[in-house]
Amino acid sequence: MSDASSKLFLGVGTGLPVAASSDGSLQRAAYEDSVRQSVWIILSTSKGERVMRPDFGCGIHDLVFAPNTPTTHGRLATAVREALLSFEPRVDVRDVRVVASGEGGEVLLLSVDYEVRATNNVFNLVYPFYLGGGT
Repeated sequence: MSDASSKLFLGVGTGLPVAASSDGSLQRAAYEDSVRQSVWIILSTSKGERVMRPDFGCGIHDLVFAPNTPTTHGRLATAVREALLSFEPRVDVRDVRVVASGEGGEVLLLSVDYEVRATNNVFNLVYPFYLGGGT
C-alpha cells in the first residue's frame, strides 16, 4: 500500500475553524490534520453537549472545579484516554500527561501522544484545561 493510499483512509473534511480559502471555497483539513482536529473536537466537547449524540465528548469538563491534585490529574488522563478510545478509531493513544501551569496551577496542560494507525506517524497535541471555571 502506498503512502498516498494509506492516507486516503484518514479523510478530508472541512477545516476548523471554518474559513474561506484564497479561491473562496471552504478550507479543508486533510489526512493527519483531519485527525488532529478530530482529537481537539473530542477533547473540547462536554458529554451531553450534542443533542443527537449525548455520549459524545470527553469527561474532563466534569472536573473543571476539582482541586489541582494528583488524583485529579489521573482522572483527567483517564477521561482523555477513554474518550479517544471511544470516538477516534484512527489513533492509538500512546501517553497522556497532565502538567500544572500558570500561577497557582489553575491551568493544566494535557499532553496527548498518539499514533495514527494508517501511517504509523506519532503526534503530540497539548490541550489547555482551566481549573476553577477559567476564573
